[in-house]
Amino acid sequence: MKNYLKITIVAATLGLSSTAQTNWNVDASHSKLGFAVTHMMVSETEGKFKIYEGKVASSKNDIDFNGASVDFTVDASSINTDDEKRDGHLKSADFFDVEKYPKIIFKSTSMKSGKDKNTYTLTGNLTMHGVTKPVTLKAVGAPKLIKDPYGMERYAFKVTGTINRKDFGLAWNALLEAGGVAVSEDVRLDINVEITKAK
Repeated sequence: MKNYLKITIVAATLGLSSTAQTNWNVDASHSKLGFAVTHMMVSETEGKFKIYEGKVASSKNDIDFNGASVDFTVDASSINTDDEKRDGHLKSADFFDVEKYPKIIFKSTSMKSGKDKNTYTLTGNLTMHGVTKPVTLKAVGAPKLIKDPYGMERYAFKVTGTINRKDFGLAWNALLEAGGVAVSEDVRLDINVEITKAK
């Protein structure tokens, strides 16, 4: 009986150590949550959100994020396209309706590496404008982990993908006399995320 208990305790301990969680925090001051849409059918207009926070949790060692979880919360009213009038329109009920829906939230459901171990398919649920839809993104990790002068371990991802804003109820548009629309339905995501390992 004593030997059985010893084996059980050792097995449980080994199980805990193999699934130990590593937590990372998004460093917003060194990250960018950007997007772009096609304007007037001829050019791109870019923007970003300035206020957000995020966390990453991994059960792997070093910089293997296969199976990691990702959580992001964005302040919708922090949208910035370098045009005050346009930003005001984007915050209105025509688009994000930030007074009614102040947060944009992403919660991952899967993060899987491909042939290149630093490239991942990131899937999750995106909640925006009161609507939750599944999205699939591509995340490419940095070549290596860096330790900064303050002893903090840092890593980074380039995250890209495309979503349709109408899927989330952001349907406002204007027809052009020459045909087409003022703003594309597709929104290209251009996100750079730097994370630091929690101590």
